[in-house]
Parts: sequence; structure tokens; C-alpha cells
Amino acid sequence: MGNLCSSERDPFSQPGRPLGTAPAAPTTASVPASAAARANAAKPQRKVGGPPRTLGGGPPSPSPTSPSAADDARAKAAAAAEARAAQSKKGGKLAAQLHERRGMTDAQALREASEAERRQRDLDASTSALQHS
Repeated sequence: MGNLCSSERDPFSQPGRPLGTAPAAPTTASVPASAAARANAAKPQRKVGGPPRTLGGGPPSPSPTSPSAADDARAKAAAAAEARAAQSKKGGKLAAQLHERRGMTDAQALREASEAERRQRDLDASTSALQHS
């Protein structure tokens, strides 16, 4: 049972290395020159370079004085934000109710809740009277 999670050999039987030194470099097999030449010949050469471009932008603009795509995108985003703001100002039925509730004082809200409770009790009383008759 003592040898369940370890190997048979003693880990301290081999010579170690001094603290602060690098481990021994692993031995690797070298690649033959003919195989390396074939691997390099199979890869197509890529062309790197050209004028710098902004990420997300289209093709580079020919002159710096023409309006860029970033300015156009910014204008479109601003127009969309204004449209959303105008849409939210309209509101709907729920927005009108919320606005009405916000305008009420606490006393008005309590009075309205009390009246609704009284109507519910009167309705319950009339329903129970009909059931017993």
C-alpha cells in the first residue's frame, strides 16, 4: 500500500543538480537538410506591408482631407442614438402610468389603495351573500 502512488525506484538515488542551475538540455534529433528544403519550398511566400489601416475600417482612403469611414460611422451611431432617445420619450401605456404614479403624493397613493381595498371587500361581501341565498 505504501507504493501505491509512486514508482519502485528511489527519487533520491540519482545525482541532483545545484540550486540555481538550469536543467540539462534535452537531446533532440536534427532534421535532414533535404527534408527542411522540401518543407520550405511547399510554403507559399506571403507579402507583408502596404499602407497602414485602421482596424475595422475599409480600404485606405486616398487622401487625408476626404471624410473617413470612422467619421461616417460616428455620425450614423449618433443618429441612431438620437432616434432611440426620441422613441423612449414617447413612452406607452406603462410609461404614462408610471409618470402618473410618480406625480402622486403619499397621501394620494394611500387613499387610492384604501378605496381599491374597500371595493374588493364590498365585492367579496356581495358574492358571499349571493352564495348563501
